[in-house]
Amino acid sequence: MKRILYVGNNLKNNKSNISGIQILGALLEKEGYIMHYTSSKTNKIIRLLDMVRSCVTLSNNIDIVLIDTYSTQNFYFALIISQLCSLLKIKYIPILHGGNLPSRLKNSPKLSALIFKKAVHNISPSAYLKQEFELFGYDNIVHIPNTIQINDYPFKSKTYASPKLLWVRSFSKIYNPKLAVHVFNEVKKHYPEAMLCMVGPDADGTLKDVKQLADDLNLEIEFTGKLTKKEWISVSEKYNIFINTTNLDNTPVSVIEAMALGLPVVSTNVGGMPFLISDTIDGLLVEPQDARAMVGKILELISDVQLREKLIANARAKSENFAWTAVKPKWDSILS
Repeated sequence: MKRILYVGNNLKNNKSNISGIQILGALLEKEGYIMHYTSSKTNKIIRLLDMVRSCVTLSNNIDIVLIDTYSTQNFYFALIISQLCSLLKIKYIPILHGGNLPSRLKNSPKLSALIFKKAVHNISPSAYLKQEFELFGYDNIVHIPNTIQINDYPFKSKTYASPKLLWVRSFSKIYNPKLAVHVFNEVKKHYPEAMLCMVGPDADGTLKDVKQLADDLNLEIEFTGKLTKKEWISVSEKYNIFINTTNLDNTPVSVIEAMALGLPVVSTNVGGMPFLISDTIDGLLVEPQDARAMVGKILELISDVQLREKLIANARAKSENFAWTAVKPKWDSILS
């Protein structure tokens, strides 16, 4: 069985949600792959040094390196590790997570080529990033979607007397959590008994601003902080509509999970979202920053039973394509 070093942000603190390295790594390990992980260091410089150390010390005991690759500062982590792998003659596979990676390809073409041209494959969890990379001339892109353990997501029917909104993401400016507050404020004008729960850690200090906005608008919002997967799935049973307010996105696992749980999704139409959600078929899409449009779609879900039931059924069916039983053979073919 292949010996794999998985390089990513293996963080376990109150400021980070569970990441790809923790989800995919654990699943591959259960399938018998020999897994090593780096790094769990909180400080970014120390984390990078730990990643370099792991590559060097394990170089004779691994067959391939998986590298979680993002578009911002962590892009340079991927750059350094990929070049080290080339120097050590170790095969490596970037896993493309950053929804803004197309901008990186445009603005840093030479650095991007150093990472992605020499890779055995580049794994794109979304059809969106696969398409974008191919437009820039990359032909070594393989689409393998993010995965969930479908049996962990009970498909339960909801009542729809009023909107009970659920938002699940880290509190970060790019995910635009303030939009959720503005949407909720407008929804309350139609349904005074409406609810909003926002689940996730504070990634960049945005949570404080969101809470202040809620106070300014005199809104009662449940802020749970970071929850485990099991905890937020339990919380989701009290809610009936999932909203995704982001300004930048790829293929968020939280949206896939909501689809699996039977929560109709209203999302901004950005990045990979139209590749995940077919508007009016298995979810509803609105333009980013458009609170009025999102409110309109929420009200439509409450009033239009036929539309709502169609979206819920189709979304659950689509979510089953992300089950590990469907995704595992794709990884086996790449890693064999």
